Amino acid sequence: MKGKIGLVVGLGVGYVLGTRAGRERYEQIKKQWLKVWHLDPVQAQVHKVQDFAKAQAAAVPQALWTGAVKIVKAATSDGTPGQRVDSTIASGKAVAAEVKQAAEETVAAAEQSVAAEESRTKSRTSAAAKSAPKKPTAGA
Repeated sequence: MKGKIGLVVGLGVGYVLGTRAGRERYEQIKKQWLKVWHLDPVQAQVHKVQDFAKAQAAAVPQALWTGAVKIVKAATSDGTPGQRVDSTIASGKAVAAEVKQAAEETVAAAEQSVAAEESRTKSRTSAAAKSAPKKPTAGA
């Protein structure tokens, strides 16, 4: 899915930047893009992503603070300077692993949320198509 989106965005940007039609065509493309961007379903998804990102961002400072506290405790613990350095490095690696895991979990949750929303959108679209009245055929 990411690859498809990247391809479409890349093609769009390449076309806009590389077009010889000039400013007029660029303005047409920009106008169409803004129409799509301001549609209610698109904005609803944008707000969902923003809300999700805000909710997940609240956890980052706590993880960083906890990690910093662990590193400081390890650096100031009793022992020889070599032991303190080793302990600090080990604590730093452990904290980095925790932060990485938290970030991976956040990304996985975001991907699941997007996939679920896409599934719901497809279900609604197919249900609407099934319930739409069928056009009479010319032979009937």
